[in-house]
Amino acid sequence: MGSLVEAEDFTHILRIFNTNVDGKDKTMYALTAVKGIGRRFANLAMKKAEVPFDKRAGELTPEELERLTKVITDPRSYKIPDWFLNRQKDIKDGKYSQIISSALDSKLRDDFERMKKIRCHRGLRHYWGLRVKGQKTKTTGRRGRTVGVAKKKGA
Repeated sequence: MGSLVEAEDFTHILRIFNTNVDGKDKTMYALTAVKGIGRRFANLAMKKAEVPFDKRAGELTPEELERLTKVITDPRSYKIPDWFLNRQKDIKDGKYSQIISSALDSKLRDDFERMKKIRCHRGLRHYWGLRVKGQKTKTTGRRGRTVGVAKKKGA
């Protein structure tokens, strides 16, 4: 078996959008370590940024990383369609955007708080810690609750 020959400018761990990314992975799959970026969006972002698919994440030049970050932060200016983005018609400003990293966590938390505040069904289910999306709850999801009958001692 042949051994991998490392270049001098190979980076083992990259820091992209406040996330540690493994430099040994292919770039498309390494980008999925960032919260809010999946395989399909990473694929499309690489095509728009004109980054070669055969490169590992640690082999990327600073120019290629800069192009990738520009595409990911502002996908609409690179003609990525609205239906591809993960935040469509934001409830506050009505904009379409791709939300990543810690901004995704804060947006989700804000959404749940808004739902709880207006007392909608989804918000109440979140508040009570029950299943939200219509799953059955008769027999599943019993963790953390006492179920069953206690045995009598000495019987």
